[in-house]
Amino acid sequence: MSKKVKISFVLPTNLQRELKERVIKDGYDLKGKSRWVSESIVKLLATRDFHDLVKINDEMKGFEKLESVVILSDLKKQLDLAIVSIRQHYPAIEGVQSRILRTAIMQRLLLGQKS
Repeated sequence: MSKKVKISFVLPTNLQRELKERVIKDGYDLKGKSRWVSESIVKLLATRDFHDLVKINDEMKGFEKLESVVILSDLKKQLDLAIVSIRQHYPAIEGVQSRILRTAIMQRLLLGQKS
């Protein structure tokens, strides 16, 4: 079994509320939030233009809420590679891991993907 890693990120209050509502609506229990977010990250990283989506997310403001999820270490490695890749595209970008997670959540909410 793959190891798990806890990661934390910040997001606006309304996005945190939408995330919790969608997780429940999609049939995940509250412990399923990590799985829901993990699936969202996988989908985002599979998108050809994910760098640009993360950059667009740069405009989001108001990060009041700290959120954390537990993901598999294999996904954390993919996330780390994505961070490096985004920094190569956009060297001035800050807080890349949080941006990736917020973008993944936003994309899944916007596209209405169940799983």
